[in-house]
Amino acid sequence: MSSKTKRMRDKWRSKSWYMVVAPSYFGNVELGAVPADEQEKLIGRTIDATLYDVTNDFSHQHLKIYFQIIEVDGKTAKTTFKGHEYSRDYLRSLVRRRTTKIDGLFDITTKDGCTLRVAVSAFSLSRIRTSQEKEIRTIMDKIIKQKASALTLDQFVQEMILGKIASDIYNEAKKIAPLRHVGIRKSKLITQLAQLPKQKA
Repeated sequence: MSSKTKRMRDKWRSKSWYMVVAPSYFGNVELGAVPADEQEKLIGRTIDATLYDVTNDFSHQHLKIYFQIIEVDGKTAKTTFKGHEYSRDYLRSLVRRRTTKIDGLFDITTKDGCTLRVAVSAFSLSRIRTSQEKEIRTIMDKIIKQKASALTLDQFVQEMILGKIASDIYNEAKKIAPLRHVGIRKSKLITQLAQLPKQKA
């Protein structure tokens, strides 16, 4: 055995395995084990999983979720939601000829002061007018911001990932034009907590 191979084996032997779990609002589902030689090196590491991994529902395979490790308790690595996105194949499958794709990008702040950037997409059954696109985008903006102001980060993420917010947008926007699909195709957590106000002297 070469000394290089031995060093590699010794390096792996020195590592411990930690089970990464989803946040409580995703049921503390186990996302898989990761190795580390020091607990501190796990903090900040990003893990990705599909919604299928969380719900065990095969229809959720198209949605990828990103979790960031924020705490290690024994051999358990706890995470927070970092963002999500549709898979490229699924997004491509939604695009059809002679239809309109309406996109909206919004920066929102939740009830508990967390900031997210959220991308919403709606797909019409046929081509629609520019004025209709504008109306649908206004509906997206209104509902996303109403939800954010009324919900904490945990609640907002749940409704976003499980399709409740998209369903609310769809039900109102379909009055403007016939739609085939509405979804929040991507999100990113920008700030976890709002900055505390400065203390007065």
